[in-house]
Amino acid sequence: MSQTATLKRKRLFGVFGAVLAVAAVGYGSHWWLVKSHYVSTDNAYVEASSAEITPQVAAAVTDVRVKDTQPVHTGDVLVVLDNADATLAVSQARAQLGQVTRRVEGYFASEAALAAQIAARTADIASARSDLERAHADYQRRKALTEGGAVSTEDLTTAENRLRQATAAMNSAQAQLRAAEGTRRATEVLIAGVSVEDNPEVVAARTQLEQANLNLDRTIIRAPIDGVVAKRNVQVGQRVQVGATLMSIVPVGQAYVNANFKEGQLERVKPGQPVELKSDLYGSSIKFRGRVAGLAGGTGSAFSVIPAQNATGNWIKVVQRLPVRIELDARDLSAYPLSVGLSMTATINTAR
Repeated sequence: MSQTATLKRKRLFGVFGAVLAVAAVGYGSHWWLVKSHYVSTDNAYVEASSAEITPQVAAAVTDVRVKDTQPVHTGDVLVVLDNADATLAVSQARAQLGQVTRRVEGYFASEAALAAQIAARTADIASARSDLERAHADYQRRKALTEGGAVSTEDLTTAENRLRQATAAMNSAQAQLRAAEGTRRATEVLIAGVSVEDNPEVVAARTQLEQANLNLDRTIIRAPIDGVVAKRNVQVGQRVQVGATLMSIVPVGQAYVNANFKEGQLERVKPGQPVELKSDLYGSSIKFRGRVAGLAGGTGSAFSVIPAQNATGNWIKVVQRLPVRIELDARDLSAYPLSVGLSMTATINTAR
């Protein structure tokens, strides 16, 4: 090989080496200044806090007004239950309230009547006391005259009988007064400090009526949130029990993403950092904006049905993934709706 060819070859290697060095420096600078501030994962899925629709009363289904995939709004009727039993319960509770109200009103009327009766008994006692005093005085006077022979024994006996009658009348009037006062105290306990409307018996009966009306209202099952119907498993004629799941409402407008990052990627991940997401459904040309809402309190394996037993002797270290919750921009969700379970790719900007 000639010296000229050797020099040419050395120059080519030098140029190639310089290009490699520049490329390495450029890539390193790009990584240090840009790529090192991003962490990404394709282990991410759309989720939402779905509402389970369950009846609060047991009854037969008379109408189902929605189907799977149907959008609904808060307050829309989903299922109608047979309300015959609930209607009867309302009528019974209303009648019971009327009976109790009249009984309590009777307490107030009795209290007023007893007050008048006590006043009359008090007057009777005053009259009986006056009669007793006269009878006693008459007896004492005749007794003194009998000793002098001015009054016969028969007159004394008559005066003594009048004294006994006056004493009995006095005791009877006092007993009647005590009985009236005892009855009044018992009645006052039932009505003390409250009106008819606030009486405990009336309140209890009214509460039963309100509960019956509430159960009647619950025979119409409405959507608690906006969303899409999913997993509908109720049919007309089916008798449903309290707590049985009839369907789910998925609030797709409030969907979020759980991105499962490796533990080594999370050193600089903080709540509030911006996230760029791509969905397999819409392709890489559509980008969703989001923000880190928070990091889960444990890894997926820690909350699994059979958690890992890392204390065993045959333990092998496995890189764990921690769910990171990402809130999506509402405008992006409105323009490009997502369904629960769809795959996403999430990239977090850790520099911001």
